[in-house]
Amino acid sequence: MKFGGTSVADPEAIDRLIGIVRRHIEANLKGATAPVVVVSALSGVTDSLVAIAQLAEEGAGDRAAAELKALLERHVVVATAITTESRARVLADVRQEFEELVGLVHALAVLREVSPRSRDAMLASGELVSSRIVAAALADHSIPSAWVDARTVLVTDAEHTGAAPDMDETAARARERLAPVVAQGKVAVLGGFIGATSNGITSTLGRGGSDYSAAIFGACLDAGEIQIWTDVDGMLTADPRLIARPRLVPQLSFAEAAELAYFGAKVLHPSTILPAVERNIPVRILNARKPEGSGTMITAEPPPGSTPLTALACKRDLTVVDITSSRMLMAYGFLRRVFEVFERFRTSVDVVTTSEVTVSVTVDDRRNLAAITEALSEFSQVTIEPEMALLCAVGDRLRNEPAIAARAVGVFEEVPLRMISQAASGRNITVILRQADLPHAMHRLHEEFFGVER
Repeated sequence: MKFGGTSVADPEAIDRLIGIVRRHIEANLKGATAPVVVVSALSGVTDSLVAIAQLAEEGAGDRAAAELKALLERHVVVATAITTESRARVLADVRQEFEELVGLVHALAVLREVSPRSRDAMLASGELVSSRIVAAALADHSIPSAWVDARTVLVTDAEHTGAAPDMDETAARARERLAPVVAQGKVAVLGGFIGATSNGITSTLGRGGSDYSAAIFGACLDAGEIQIWTDVDGMLTADPRLIARPRLVPQLSFAEAAELAYFGAKVLHPSTILPAVERNIPVRILNARKPEGSGTMITAEPPPGSTPLTALACKRDLTVVDITSSRMLMAYGFLRRVFEVFERFRTSVDVVTTSEVTVSVTVDDRRNLAAITEALSEFSQVTIEPEMALLCAVGDRLRNEPAIAARAVGVFEEVPLRMISQAASGRNITVILRQADLPHAMHRLHEEFFGVER
C-alpha cells in the first residue's frame, strides 16, 4: 500500500491513512499477512528540499538553514498525529535528521557545489522522517507496526538522482528484513523513492519514485496486489485540467497504463508498471479521500468488451526539433549521428518522424537544447519550434481495428497537426500540435470517444 504526499500531508491525512490500513486488516481473513506500507514525503517537501539544495549551491547557507527550520516545524505539527509517549522519541529522530541536514547545507554552501550524491542525501530526508511518523502513528492506534529504513532493503546502482534497482539483491534483502516483520503480523512502514548502493550510500529513484518503490517491494514479496493511494479516484479518461468531467477508467491493461503514464498521465509513475508486469501482480489506483471507491485496476490483459479507446494523455511545453540534410537521402549512418548527439547531452525524445531528408523529434527537457542545436548544425540544418504539445490516444483495440485510428485522426480536421505517429505496439496514436490548440483538440477527441457527461 503506497500513500502519496497528500495522504501524509497533515494529521488529518494520517488519520485517514490509519483508517484505510485498519479496514484492510479487518477485511482480511484471520491469519492473512499484514500489508506493507510505503509513504512519500509530506506534500511539497521534496520540492522544498530541491529549492534548499539550490540555495546551498548559491552559497546561501543561512537561508537554506532557515528553510530547513521551517520544514522541521511543519513535521513537528504533523507528528501531533501521535498521542503517546512515543511522539517524543520520533521527534528526537526527526530533529536529528534535520540537524544533520543543516550541517550538510552549510558545508555545501561553503563549497558552492551540490553533487548528485549530496543531492540524494538531502532529498532522502523527506521520506525518512515521514515514514517514521507514520509507523509511530499506526502503533499509537493499536496497529502493530515497525519502521524499516528503505535504504537497508532497496539496493540500487550508483546513478544518483535516478538510480536503478538491483532486483536480485533487493529481493534477498526483502526476504531477510521485510518478510519476518510481515510474518509477525506487523505493518512494515518504509519511505518510498529512496534506496542505497551496495556500499550503503544513499540513492534515489528519481521524482515520482515512491510508486516505483512500492512496486519493487511488492514484486520482491510476491504481493497479491499493489495499491497506489493518491488524491484522485483512479485513472481518468483525460486530464481533468482540460476536461471538466472525465470518466473513471475501471480497468485497463499493463501495456495501456504504461503508455498513458509515459505520455503524461501523472497519476502513475511510468516505471511503476515494470516490476508488476514481470510478476503479473495487479496494480490498483485508489483515492485516499474516498476509500470506499473501487478505483482503477491494472491487469495483464485488457477487460473484455473494452471501449474503442481507453483514455487520453497529453504533455505540454514540448519543443519540436527538425534536422534536415540532403546528405540523409539514400545514406546510412545519418540517424545514428543524430541520436548520438541527444545521447551525448543526456536528452531523451518522445516522438520521432522521418521523411526523405528530415528527422523531426520532440523533447521536453530544454536544458541542453542550445548545445544540441549547435552539435546538430555541424552536419545539418536545424530549426526549433517551441510551445508545442503532445496528445495521445491509447487503447488495446487500436492494434486490430484500424477504423478507430482513422476516426481519431478525423476529429482533428480543424486542427493543424505538426506530427502524427502510431507506436510499434499499435496501442496508441499520437499527434503533435500547437500548445494553444491542445484544449480544443482534447475536447473534440474526448467528446468523440467518451461523450459529454451531463
